[in-house]
Amino acid sequence: MIQLKSRIRKTDGDLYIIIGAHNTNYENWLPTNIENLNLLDKASFQNLFEEKKVSRFLAEHVFEHISYEDALIALKNCNQYMKKGGTIRIAVPDGFHPNPDYINMVKPGGIGEGAHDHKLLYDYKKLGKVLEDAGFKAVPLEYYDEQGQFHFTEWDSKDGHVHRSKRYDKRFNEPLGYSSLIVDGIKI
Repeated sequence: MIQLKSRIRKTDGDLYIIIGAHNTNYENWLPTNIENLNLLDKASFQNLFEEKKVSRFLAEHVFEHISYEDALIALKNCNQYMKKGGTIRIAVPDGFHPNPDYINMVKPGGIGEGAHDHKLLYDYKKLGKVLEDAGFKAVPLEYYDEQGQFHFTEWDSKDGHVHRSKRYDKRFNEPLGYSSLIVDGIKI
């Protein structure tokens, strides 16, 4: 925690924070975990960032582990400690994925790794709504719609690398077709 806080203090330019990925290492990004950034505790944000504002947050497969109500609190906290025009990139399992085996793996209580702790299965509408309710403009990047049609908008990995994505996860083209719902929330 002390080392992370020191690195944040020494950052002069843009501050890029990975949420819920303490051991993830991306160039120019600082990883956090609940021990040093509790998304539901405004004091945790204040303690870590003090007067600094974050340019980008990245949360890959984090928000499905908290309730909608807690996601709203977490996103409002992120918004408060973010620069205007900053972005939070969120990747979660996609509730509109057309493959029922995928849904059985990722739904709350599903059979996939980590699904026992999933609280919510988002689709682009639900994730967009919670982002908008927290003061962000929602911009879907990768998602399935209600008819099972996949949509993809070009995005730059430097703005938040999502391994479990069409471009970076080799399982996307396998029979299961693993993918993530990826949405950027832009602070307005």
